[in-house]
Amino acid sequence: MADAAELVRLLRLRAAPRPSPPQRSGPPPRPQPPRLLRGLPCRRPPPLSLRCRALDASGPAAVEGERGEEDVFEDEEESYFSVTSSGLSQVDYLGQSTRGDLNVRRERLEALGGNGESTLHGPIEEIAWKEAGEAETLLHDLGIADPFSVRHSPRGIFCTRTLNLRSISVIGYDMDYTLIHYNVMAWEGRAYDYGMDNLKSMGFPVDDLKFDPDLVIRGLVIDKEKGNLVKPDRFGYIKRAMHGTQMLSTPFVSEIYGRELVDLRKESRWEFLNTLFSVSEAVMFMQMVDKLDQGLVPAELGPLDYKGLYNAVSKALFRAHVEGQLKREIMAEPERFVEPDPELPLALLDQKEAGKRLLLITNSDYHYTNKMMNHAFNRFLPNDVGWRDLFEMVMVSARKPEFFQLSHPFYEVVTDDGLMRPCFKANSGGLYSGGSAQMVEKSLDIHGDEILYVGDHIYTDVSQSKVHLRWRTALICRELEDEFDALVQSHGQKEKLVTLIQQKEIVGDLFNQLRLAQQRRSNSRPAQTLAATCMDDQELTESMQKLLIVMQRLDEKIGPMLESDGELFNKRWGWLSRAGLWDKSHLTRQIEKYADIYTSRVSNFLHYTPFMYFQSQEQTLAHDAHSYFREESIKVQ
Repeated sequence: MADAAELVRLLRLRAAPRPSPPQRSGPPPRPQPPRLLRGLPCRRPPPLSLRCRALDASGPAAVEGERGEEDVFEDEEESYFSVTSSGLSQVDYLGQSTRGDLNVRRERLEALGGNGESTLHGPIEEIAWKEAGEAETLLHDLGIADPFSVRHSPRGIFCTRTLNLRSISVIGYDMDYTLIHYNVMAWEGRAYDYGMDNLKSMGFPVDDLKFDPDLVIRGLVIDKEKGNLVKPDRFGYIKRAMHGTQMLSTPFVSEIYGRELVDLRKESRWEFLNTLFSVSEAVMFMQMVDKLDQGLVPAELGPLDYKGLYNAVSKALFRAHVEGQLKREIMAEPERFVEPDPELPLALLDQKEAGKRLLLITNSDYHYTNKMMNHAFNRFLPNDVGWRDLFEMVMVSARKPEFFQLSHPFYEVVTDDGLMRPCFKANSGGLYSGGSAQMVEKSLDIHGDEILYVGDHIYTDVSQSKVHLRWRTALICRELEDEFDALVQSHGQKEKLVTLIQQKEIVGDLFNQLRLAQQRRSNSRPAQTLAATCMDDQELTESMQKLLIVMQRLDEKIGPMLESDGELFNKRWGWLSRAGLWDKSHLTRQIEKYADIYTSRVSNFLHYTPFMYFQSQEQTLAHDAHSYFREESIKVQ
């Protein structure tokens, strides 16, 4: 308790009035780190009595914190803070709702900033400079990473559209590969095995085939007409391709796809690998393409083209899921398939205690959901809290993506054995099967941007909830962690590659100018400048020859480096997020279009707070002046 008392004393000293800072002509110097917490043992002080009231409440309806003997604040009638309600919320300068924002009550605000002795008196630029420096140091002393540091890490949460978590009332979660992360080799490997067994029973030759998860990555697209797997950029232009299990050369890719763009709306031809669940299907199909090309598919199966082969593979894998053998095996040995994450339940507990209403919306059935959630959550929750206690509502067998568009029969699960009865309204704490998103909105009396939905499937979870309901969205993509680490490791190599490309650009600029000067000279016209016009013919020719040789040698160096760029992530396909050195992949474009935030796992929320204000980063444009100057500085170096 003595340590806590010392902490409170220091807090009081920090809040005491100080003389206003002197006026300076330039920016104020960075403040010295405060001595707060320095040398103190790491013990948590007693809770402070922070009493809050909604702005539109008729009386003091705030929840009062447990009072400790070392409370900083004295016992007063009025609360210190108020919370902006939905009825009185506005839109801030970034277009985000202020619903849920915490405010200093007006009389407190006047007491803090209304006199010359206050620490908040003076130019806000100087106050902000000082307070930001002290806040950064205090975060360090508390052992808490600031959001900027966390964001630049494999466990960061990355923002494509500004999102104020304080304005979010409800957070919905998918389960498979979102709240529950499976070992891909184990889960997809067994799905592959069951699918291949079904193909074998249909007469396909599969005995010599083995599961190879490195053959594909999320975000690729299956061309069902040509038997190819392709990687398009954000515009749909195909940058890499594989036929069967063999990668195609860049010239050949250009030859067969030079006039075509991937259009995911043409579902009869293109199949986008939205999720890790797609891995087993893609591996099966590409391996069977080899068998078909080799003439090893029995004639009695009928004349099969690549599209017919894809349908056979999909049917075999669908049977593996529908017949339930795979899920029964996982339920019998969840520790073999599920990768535990002790931080995950605590992240959800923080959100619930912050007043967020949590939903679980999954396509999995009740028995499987209950088994997996018990295994992944209950052992990591405190005080005998169970996974059901975290969620305001649980929806199983949801049949997404139709869940976000249509209304399906709605049942309440009323027994542990899964006995169900029809119902027409969802209630708090309920467990349901089927239903619709509209029913959820009506039951909770919320809609649109008050809901954040988190899932791993770019179409089923993220795109459809965004397009049809305007829910805020978060995508879970576990591979981001591997890509982030690979990007860090390859940074030096990429710098060398970029330097070579820039050097070729400069050499090429001179070569092109000399070529134009020669062209004009041959037509008895003056060159671009007097100096170029006066160049000797032999000097001009020799300079062009030398520059051409340099560029050819640079090409010999750059080409292989470009081909190998990204191989630390995947030797065949390169980076998940990029297609080529400069451009974004089609997957990244989908994420930017439909996901407001994205991250590698749900537990990453634990490294932020339930009150985080995520801001999107500046999107660089080709004509941005600062981009030009940055490139120029690189060239000078």
